[in-house]
Parts: sequence; structure tokens; C-alpha cells
Amino acid sequence: MRIVAAMLQIFFLVSLLTYTGCESPQIDTKPPARIDKSSDGRDFSGYAPAKVDIMPLTEFVLAPEAEGSPKLRVYVSLLDSFNCQMKSPGVFRFELYEQVLRSPEPKGRRIAIWPDIDLTDAAENNHSWRDFLRAYEFELDFELDFEPQANQGYILQATFLTSDGRRLLAEFTIK
Repeated sequence: MRIVAAMLQIFFLVSLLTYTGCESPQIDTKPPARIDKSSDGRDFSGYAPAKVDIMPLTEFVLAPEAEGSPKLRVYVSLLDSFNCQMKSPGVFRFELYEQVLRSPEPKGRRIAIWPDIDLTDAAENNHSWRDFLRAYEFELDFELDFEPQANQGYILQATFLTSDGRRLLAEFTIK
């Protein structure tokens, strides 16, 4: 009789632990986030341009009197969501502003806006791409009689229109 009572106690404890320790998992019923996939199902959502970076190599190139107006040499890199430099089709737009010191809005009067640079064509994209820098290089001419002043700062704004319609912006101060 003692053996039967001990077995009943053990059976009761095991069944008590089994039923109270197991809980059904909670299932999240939210729809998954948008994921860009290729035709064969691979995920490429992180490999699209996410940010534009104007590199510190950007500078004014002052031309001698005989060669005409000064130029602005711009180096721009596109970064994906992993902060890796990449090459991508799209359209660049550049604008140059005077810098206003000690102001909540540092961009002053717009000095120049250049025509859009369309890099959706593979040949044009390759022409501007510098593989050793992993960036694009552009030489922007000034059509006006513009001469950069030594004591004036300038703000260069680059806008990149991606092939899927997004607009990425970057600003860089040139002294």
C-alpha cells in the first residue's frame, strides 16, 4: 500500500509540473515589414542608396585669367544602409549657398545651381565614377563672374534622386 501511495504522489507531482510549466507560445499577428526582393526571392533591401556623403576632397579650383571662371570639384559617395560606399543609377543636383555665421539657418543667398547630372545611363555613370575612391567626381563650372572670397564660407548642397524615387540630401561647408 505504501508503494501505491508513493507512486500516486510521484505521478501527481510529475503531472502538476507538466501542466503548469508549459505555456503556449504567443504568436505575433503583425504583417512583416516591406522587404525588397529580387525575382529569385533574395533580399536586397539593405543594398540601395540610403545616404549621400560629400567627401572632404571637395574644393574650389581657381583658374588662371586666360582659362576662364573657377570650378568646383566635388567628390560624392553614396552609402547603403550598412555605410558601405556604392555605385548606383540616379540623378545628382548641386547648389551652392553663402554661409551665414551665427544664424539658425546657415544657408544664405544661393550663388549657383547646376543642371541635373543624370547617371541613369551606364556609360555616363562610369565616366563620373572613380573606383579608387569608391565615389563620383564632378567638375562644376560657374557661368557667372564668381570669385570665391577667402574670408567667406560656402555651403554645398547635393541632392540625389534614386531610381525608386527617393530624395537623399547632404550638405558640406567649404572654406
